[in-house]
Amino acid sequence: MMTSVRRFPLALRAAVMLLAGTVAASAVLAQSHNAKPAAGANQVTTVFKGAKVNGGTVTHEHKDGRHVLTLSDDFKTPDTPAPHWQVVDSKGNVYLLNRLMVKGGLLGGDKLNKTITLPSYIEDVAKVQIWCAWAEVLLGEAPFDAPVK
Repeated sequence: MMTSVRRFPLALRAAVMLLAGTVAASAVLAQSHNAKPAAGANQVTTVFKGAKVNGGTVTHEHKDGRHVLTLSDDFKTPDTPAPHWQVVDSKGNVYLLNRLMVKGGLLGGDKLNKTITLPSYIEDVAKVQIWCAWAEVLLGEAPFDAPVK
């Protein structure tokens, strides 16, 4: 004996998919609405101090519930082989992140990674460092007055 399979009309399937998309979008909006708002204005580090980096600051802000760090316009890129972003949290954990300079590829030239969005597993930032990954040396650091969360 054959069993029949009931097929839903295309319009009904589209309506179900639209409803599922609306529910998912509502969940995302509710999650972003419940995210921690930034406490006051953007926070700025002290001036970088170190062996090769002496000048410039970093501004911290929250975008979509994530930490975003931006170098100031007066920051001068160190003349070293592999400078990287590095952050230290309030517990002393150190996170080596992206290269500061990226090769231009086919267009040539280097590009400065002036802004970086931190991974979600970094809960707070006590200070920002510029680290030379090639020589494994700290080039300069700029602490916040208090860790930013």
